[in-house]
Amino acid sequence: MEFDFSRMAPRDAYRLMTNVVCPRPIALVTTVSRTGIVNAAPFAFFNAISYDPCMVVLGIEPDADGGHKDTGQNIRDTNEFVVHIVDEPLAERMNICSVDFPPEVDELAEAGLTTMPSVQVKPPRIAEAPVALECRRHVTLELGRLRQIVIGEVVHIGVREGIVDPATLLADPGTLNAVGRAGGAWYVRMHDRFEMPRLTLEQYAAMKG
Repeated sequence: MEFDFSRMAPRDAYRLMTNVVCPRPIALVTTVSRTGIVNAAPFAFFNAISYDPCMVVLGIEPDADGGHKDTGQNIRDTNEFVVHIVDEPLAERMNICSVDFPPEVDELAEAGLTTMPSVQVKPPRIAEAPVALECRRHVTLELGRLRQIVIGEVVHIGVREGIVDPATLLADPGTLNAVGRAGGAWYVRMHDRFEMPRLTLEQYAAMKG
């Protein structure tokens, strides 16, 4: 099957892209407005893109009414945000944060989540999240009139005890228990995973015999 995106409706292109580019990590993002209102929203157009400096990227689509989402506006206004990795116990409450509440509604309260102070930025952390990445905006790219690509520098990371080996700085995927986004309403778990170390040139040559 072949698909020419120039001949497809944007919604059809979105459906196809999100069903074949998966699984995708989920960012549950907290921000604070200029007036001090805390917002929380999940994004599956998200990933780590760089180190030294450590950078993450968020793809922010328009809201249901076709306007700017609170997250994107808050980041542009304050230059700060916190990305939380979503684990399985957090998944259902993350889904509540995706409801299109009006700006004055506290999504965290609706989802039964609690906050705690961040270390280097103003937006709070979500206490129930296994990992919190405190970020400062590096640049916002405008795609068309309303779509935004936000690149942020990670300035601090908080990780729940027992996930990262302090000697190796490796996270145990089973303990992290992160979930990912597939297409439609589908999500994936880390339970069914396999290990495949990267080969050196010498190892590859030995395999070839």
